[in-house]
Amino acid sequence: MAGSPAAKPLSVEAASAQLLAAARTIEGSEQWPTLDCLGRVLAEPVISGTDLPGWDNSAMDGYALRAADLQAGGGWLPVSQRIAAGQCGTPLAPGTAARIFTGAPLPEGADSVVVQEVCEPEGDGVRINAEVAPGANIRRRGEELRAGTEVLAAGTRLGPQHLGLAAGVGAAQLRVYRRLRVAVFASGDELAMPGEPLEPGQIYNSNRFLFRALLQGLGCEPIDLGIVKDDREATLAALGTAAEQADLVMASGGVSVGEEDHVRPAVEQLGHLDLWRVAMKPGKPFAFGHIGETPFIGSPGNPVSLFVTFCLFARPFIERMQGVSAAKLPTPLMLPSGFALTKPAKRRDYQRARLEFDGAGQASIQRFHSSSSAALSSLTWANGLVVIPPGETIAIGDPVAFLPFAGLVPGDRGL
Repeated sequence: MAGSPAAKPLSVEAASAQLLAAARTIEGSEQWPTLDCLGRVLAEPVISGTDLPGWDNSAMDGYALRAADLQAGGGWLPVSQRIAAGQCGTPLAPGTAARIFTGAPLPEGADSVVVQEVCEPEGDGVRINAEVAPGANIRRRGEELRAGTEVLAAGTRLGPQHLGLAAGVGAAQLRVYRRLRVAVFASGDELAMPGEPLEPGQIYNSNRFLFRALLQGLGCEPIDLGIVKDDREATLAALGTAAEQADLVMASGGVSVGEEDHVRPAVEQLGHLDLWRVAMKPGKPFAFGHIGETPFIGSPGNPVSLFVTFCLFARPFIERMQGVSAAKLPTPLMLPSGFALTKPAKRRDYQRARLEFDGAGQASIQRFHSSSSAALSSLTWANGLVVIPPGETIAIGDPVAFLPFAGLVPGDRGL
């Protein structure tokens, strides 16, 4: 059985593959103004309603002309018109040039644009001190894309660049998947909310804030069930309520084998576990299953364990449910180690680390001084995770696998 303590922990890759295979894209989509679609996931492709560019236009400020006229005119041509961006000129009179600005439509009859830096206004004309080839500095109609072309595929999470392109091809509204509803709670009698006095043995509930922020960063709609006491009946009630209200249920704590760990057996009572325990540190007692038809993800209670397992497993699972076609484990960067490790890890270890540069600009990966899964400060010190394989030692300068937070943490803006 997946929930049996005797079951062998799965590898990270096997656990990830099992979750992604089980993820089902939610049903339901909605039409939203393109301006309001940042972070949403496309449910339908965006098809260009126009050629881009929509007409032959000037790529530079300068003068539009026929190259043959310039040769016949000995380098000087009269200027017959002025065309700014947003204006349309008249057909170019033979033997003349048109003053033109970047983005302005090319007048009929012109076959090249000369940049203004090699031009000298002279009388009512312009002297051009350069050779000109037909086609120079012209952006042709449709050279970027043609009307009817698919420019954004369904399953794309929309960033600023996607919204810019959608607007550029005339899409005023986009069809996106509805927001994923995720019910979350933290279990534990030791938890108190910030602002409340701490009783002996209590700690502040940082996991509630981690959960909400991570989910909001993915564009989810969190359903916050707060703190659930270490009690079987309370846990069963919370899980049942969560499964009725949400597309996904997530919990922190209560998934290990202690006498006060009620979440895992409660899930098995209400549904079934498909996966329990992963051969990794932190986060070994990670759990995945279903309560009825509603998927369930259970993370260990220590905040770093929650953070790491969310980034590695929950994030791609949620993205797949949201319809993101590219959801997967990230690919690490191989960079020189700035630390030594003489005691091999027993399981694959994801330690908090950061990329640093010395005075000569050489990169290295440094790790946090503590590997404790309760060390919240390590997450703000780090800008990624260093992946340490089991049974290996590391010398300074050895290549190590580094996962930047920019590829793991929703909303992280990079190193």
